[in-house]
Amino acid sequence: MITGNLVRMMALVMAVAGIAVTSALPARSEEDRHGVSLFDNLKYPTGFKNFDYVNVNAPKGGVLRYAVLGSFDSLNPYIVKGDSAAGINFIYDTLLEPSIDEAGSEYGLIAESVSYPDDVSSVTFTLRKVARFNDGKPVTADDVIWSLETLRKLNPFYSAYYKNVSKAEALSPSKVRFTFSMKGNRELPLIMGQLPVLPKHYWMSKDTKGRQRDISQTTLEAPVGSGPYRISEVKPGNSITYERVKDYWAKDLPVKIGTNNFDRMSFVYYLDPEVALVAFTGDRADFRLENSAKNWATRYNIPPVKDGRIKLEKLRTQNSQGMQGFAFNMRRDKFKDARVREAFNYAFDFEWANKTLFYGQYTRNNSFFANSELASSGVPTGAELKLLEPFRADLPPALFTNPYKNPEADGSGNNRGNLSAAGKLLDAAGWKIVNGKRVNDKGERFNVEFILDNPTFERVVAPYRQSLERLGIEVTLRSNIDSSQYQNRIDHRDFDIIVHSIGQSLSPGNEQRDFWSCDAAKLDGSRNVIGICDSAVEALIDKVIFAKSREELVAATRALDRVLLWKHYVVPQWYLSYERVAYWARLGHPEPTPAYSIGFPDIWWYKPGARGPTQ
Repeated sequence: MITGNLVRMMALVMAVAGIAVTSALPARSEEDRHGVSLFDNLKYPTGFKNFDYVNVNAPKGGVLRYAVLGSFDSLNPYIVKGDSAAGINFIYDTLLEPSIDEAGSEYGLIAESVSYPDDVSSVTFTLRKVARFNDGKPVTADDVIWSLETLRKLNPFYSAYYKNVSKAEALSPSKVRFTFSMKGNRELPLIMGQLPVLPKHYWMSKDTKGRQRDISQTTLEAPVGSGPYRISEVKPGNSITYERVKDYWAKDLPVKIGTNNFDRMSFVYYLDPEVALVAFTGDRADFRLENSAKNWATRYNIPPVKDGRIKLEKLRTQNSQGMQGFAFNMRRDKFKDARVREAFNYAFDFEWANKTLFYGQYTRNNSFFANSELASSGVPTGAELKLLEPFRADLPPALFTNPYKNPEADGSGNNRGNLSAAGKLLDAAGWKIVNGKRVNDKGERFNVEFILDNPTFERVVAPYRQSLERLGIEVTLRSNIDSSQYQNRIDHRDFDIIVHSIGQSLSPGNEQRDFWSCDAAKLDGSRNVIGICDSAVEALIDKVIFAKSREELVAATRALDRVLLWKHYVVPQWYLSYERVAYWARLGHPEPTPAYSIGFPDIWWYKPGARGPTQ
């Protein structure tokens, strides 16, 4: 499962994170409830006043400036085309709002109540009659249905995520029911609650120049939403600014008290990460999620940090860290043999990189669900083994006898032993050394291109390149392409190897189809960028989605994790169990931050009387 908070964070920082946990929905008759949980009980009862993690007295006001990398050419985040602007999801509301201090719970936002039968064959939402778009039009069941149908048609992610919705019907102008094609998909009531509700009337009408609007196309016309912010200024490719909607219809709801505190939020784009860092330390941005270990270790020994004007914090969360790695394009013949992919793992010297480049800050990824109970370990037993047995003939024998472990080196930079192992794997896969070059039986040279959208990764790929070249592989590195070109190449599968982050929540579910399924592998723009199509993976996806208990979910996820690891679809990289945060002291946040998100910028605020950048 993904969450509304995750969608917003991804749009904001161009990165990945997640929350919540799947467990059995408690058996209930179909009754209206103020929220829905994958656990047995909601933390917050009917009539609760606010979430515990917010500051109910947080001041409203101030300007938040945030530096983002790349560019944008669209204000439409729901299509594959174009690069949508950061923060755009703040203008839209969803049916339910996630709680970020409990796992797997959502409460009514646009929807006043939610109900579903014991067999989870459908879910019904009753909409708040006060829910309004920011042009004053009411939010209706017709808008909800149109949003679902439109998003499924336009975006392969939504097509996969809502695959099991067979029917959507308006029971009244303020009540909508979704019927599911299969019973027992216990995540569907919550993921239906994550549906962003778009204004049908706006997209079906004409723009200010008399042209029919088309939601299937990119646009720079500021769209109408129902959320806490509206777009106030757009400088295409350069910056976008949002202003808080002072008469926001939901501002006094329990799920919104203490949130959306900044009067304005401005996202300024930079093409170079170094320039973005300088912009922050030079007080042209207020907040920074630091993703560079080197920067964290070396770049903040500056006067504003020493005198307290900039605060540095490590904010821990209990989230799964997912997987970051060098991802192969399995559609290319040269990567179809798992021994080739495994050889690339042997060639990567993580221990040297961590010691030399990262100041020892990272942990190597040994799971697609790292830092959580969902991560596999040891050898499969019990329920995991039972799930894997039907596919034993198609799986590496070592999966059943050995714990998965990445190759290790001593950190000295002498990776000779692992390179020897890599060479043997390539030989066995039919790629031999001839005159110092790695070729196949047709005499074709093994060549590979890395494309990067972040130049800081060059210092990681450069030594990796040298190791691969020692194996006779010809390596090209492309890091000088802009963000739109990069995304276009990924969407249309025009790449060999990329750095790819696969964010996971503690509640894996329907989104796994978009990550790993055969159907998603065929769709341009899906999140199955690797091109995985595997019978064991396909079966285990359904085991995850239709798990009837937390225990079943954990077993199914661990089994899926094992298959993904032992098939060597990526060269695992690294993760942190906390966020490295730097911010100017004029910002404030609740203490402590919630368990499953740092809550930025939703629950942060600007301190009254704080000294601003122009003072």
